[in-house]
Amino acid sequence: MFRLHWQKSTYCGDASNCLHVAATPAEIHLRESDTPHTVLTTTRTPLRSLIQALKAAGRPPGS
Repeated sequence: MFRLHWQKSTYCGDASNCLHVAATPAEIHLRESDTPHTVLTTTRTPLRSLIQALKAAGRPPGS
């Protein structure tokens, strides 16, 4: 089992409601600062698809 090394964006600064990310060779782990005991685990492909969909949803139609 891998030891997780959690990282957060420098954009978050000292805020207490940040997303933390840790990666192993096979999985990506996500958690929030205010609930660190709850961890969402996924793989790269579904996470990439989610991020692409969220980015696309923020674009004006036709762009």
